[in-house]
Amino acid sequence: MFDPEAIERAAARRRQWEASELREFLARQPEGRAEYRTASGLPVKRVYGPEDIAATPFEEIDLPGHYPFTRGPYPTMYRGRLWTMRQIAGFGTGHDTNRRFRYLIAQGQTGLSVDFDMPTLMGYDSDDPRALGEVGREGVAIDTIEDMEALFEGIDLERISVSMTINPTAWILLAMYVALAEARGYDAHRLSGTTQADILKEYVAQKEWIFPIRSSLRLVRDMIVFSAERMARYNPINISGYHISEAGATSVQEVAFTMANAIAYIEEVTAAGVPVDAFAPRLAFYFVAQADFFEEVAKFRAARRIWAKLVKERFGATRPESMRLRFHCQTAAATLTKAQPLTNIVRTALQALSAVLGGAQSLHTNGLDEAYAIPSEQAMKIALRTQQIIAEETRVPNVADPLGGSYYVEALTNQFEAAVFEILGKVDAMGGTVKAIEEGYFQREIAESAYDFARRKASGEETVIGVNKYVEPSEPGGLEIHRVDQDVEARQIERLRSVLARRDVERVAALLDRLEREAQEPSVNLMPVTIELVRARASLGEIVARLRRVWGTYVERPVF
Repeated sequence: MFDPEAIERAAARRRQWEASELREFLARQPEGRAEYRTASGLPVKRVYGPEDIAATPFEEIDLPGHYPFTRGPYPTMYRGRLWTMRQIAGFGTGHDTNRRFRYLIAQGQTGLSVDFDMPTLMGYDSDDPRALGEVGREGVAIDTIEDMEALFEGIDLERISVSMTINPTAWILLAMYVALAEARGYDAHRLSGTTQADILKEYVAQKEWIFPIRSSLRLVRDMIVFSAERMARYNPINISGYHISEAGATSVQEVAFTMANAIAYIEEVTAAGVPVDAFAPRLAFYFVAQADFFEEVAKFRAARRIWAKLVKERFGATRPESMRLRFHCQTAAATLTKAQPLTNIVRTALQALSAVLGGAQSLHTNGLDEAYAIPSEQAMKIALRTQQIIAEETRVPNVADPLGGSYYVEALTNQFEAAVFEILGKVDAMGGTVKAIEEGYFQREIAESAYDFARRKASGEETVIGVNKYVEPSEPGGLEIHRVDQDVEARQIERLRSVLARRDVERVAALLDRLEREAQEPSVNLMPVTIELVRARASLGEIVARLRRVWGTYVERPVF
């Protein structure tokens, strides 16, 4: 990228500096460590110069909106449109969460994000004995489409995008969302948002699954194909590195394992005869913003470049939209501390800034009290105001990729990309993503990284302010904590039973029989029959139970 003679002059100047001024300074004042590395273990030099990126062609960096999209997916970035401020919410019943949504919208939130409770995630109705004590506790309880109606009461789904954090039962929640929108007379092609739906990362990291891997892949395929045909603006999957990171993976592993999962989804859908350019433009990603500020900025830039190259070179995509990685980002819940919880505001602000400098399309900032409970309204307001201050006071959004051209950031982006492709090569050599999951490769790698971080944190090598450094003897009181109403379970069960008592039982039974037949035909898309089922007031638990009869459940091979 630079004139060779100029590069050599810069390199010679550095060598001279190292041999004289730096050497003398180090003799008087040694550095704190023998070597410095990023949180992922990538080596970090003392200082960077033009010689560190001289071998990088300008085309690898290029301009915003240009392949390989290193500097951002769109030419104007935040000048044209700010990222979506999408604070997650979900607790109690649909009515309870709806009130929180309305509060957040009134505070200036521009997108909705829904957390679901554990029974909904795992395919159990609220009156199932296995749901006891968990209904509405860690998210909103959804049993039937009438709960979805309550969740979005008074909210125009054509005007605000909706993200749903749901995995093994994602296709049912999408069916409810579509059925609700159509019942209101909305055009499905105008709906925007995403379902998380990334089931492969469950087998790798989060451990929330129902069916065997290949049956789950089939459901994801059905969602992607259905959305490509019926929902032009909707992202049917949010391929997620966030939970991989929260399980203990490094940032390099987060991106590499996420890309491996993405490859598997593309292979699954194209094997069904759908061209990559017909659906890849609507694939979206979900990453975390961790504590290592510059590595995170480089991570987001490298992820865009990696995706563009994979989709173009490996799968033959020709549309720029297919190669343009767009991602939601959440600040890192795993970094939040119970000790000195107000410091979590600072952590979250810096992580959010790294996401913005890295070019996120959507952002959730964590509440200061999330180490204790679901965030309170006050904590959510502060988290949202953090984004608004970055957007409207700092002027950071005025320039696309403002750290582009930094010797350090560009060199680190290159390092990061190379490390990810090295891991992807290993996965290919194992026979692909599903095979690597079955053999426990990803799980072992994450476990080892998590153990290494825990060891360094316990020893003090990895500093956590308030936990292993600058520790206070006692905690200040007065922190407002969200409390789940004790009667939520009874209210939700009463609502579910009321719906079941009013429906056409024979129609539901006939549709469940049809679901069972179609599930035995791998080429049949299960989204249409599922939409009919939820319209008929079939419950989520009934739908899942019928498919368990066909496919069984997944049992993980232990990893040591």
